[in-house]
Amino acid sequence: MTDFSLIETLRWQPRGGFIRLRLHLARLSRSARRLGFPPPIEAAAKLEDAVAGSAGPRRIRLTFDAQGRIEVTSAAFVPLAPETAWTIRIAETRLDSTDRLLRHKTTRRAVYETARAEYAPDEADEVILLNERGEVCEGTITSVFLDDGTGLLRTPPISCGLLAGVLRTELICARKARVGRLTLADLDTGTLYVGNSLRGLIRANLVRT
Repeated sequence: MTDFSLIETLRWQPRGGFIRLRLHLARLSRSARRLGFPPPIEAAAKLEDAVAGSAGPRRIRLTFDAQGRIEVTSAAFVPLAPETAWTIRIAETRLDSTDRLLRHKTTRRAVYETARAEYAPDEADEVILLNERGEVCEGTITSVFLDDGTGLLRTPPISCGLLAGVLRTELICARKARVGRLTLADLDTGTLYVGNSLRGLIRANLVRT
């Protein structure tokens, strides 16, 4: 299966440069190795070329395919206000926890696009997917975190069928989050957050339908 590309979506700031660059490049290299792609040795240089001369925050998207080709696109990025809260809904679409490709960020996004399409943009800012056992996995573009009062955010394990998000990895390594399975009932017992490396951690209000 090589009819897809790996993706990394990064945030670049004029003063801080690329946010979490080391973790993004590590994930890209790890996925390339595990999927039989060549090493993405030119990725860092391509990213730097993409932001040369930029004056404001940028959203940078890098794709890397099985032939070793790298493409980078750049767009203006407006960070979310600190008090932002997203409306979240639960998708009927389910993830298959045995699909190991879900652990890598790729252009195979049909299941996420199907889930997102279940709700209009004004009905939900993000949609959370469950797996075949009803366990909480991830959003279509975010990782899921629950503040359950223990002092650490809880986030689902990769084995449930989800991506090793870069923000998720950073929070776990910093001991601000821990891995633990989540059910829908759990989401009612604490404060819900979603997040990714581009946007950071976002307060979430779950709406049941």
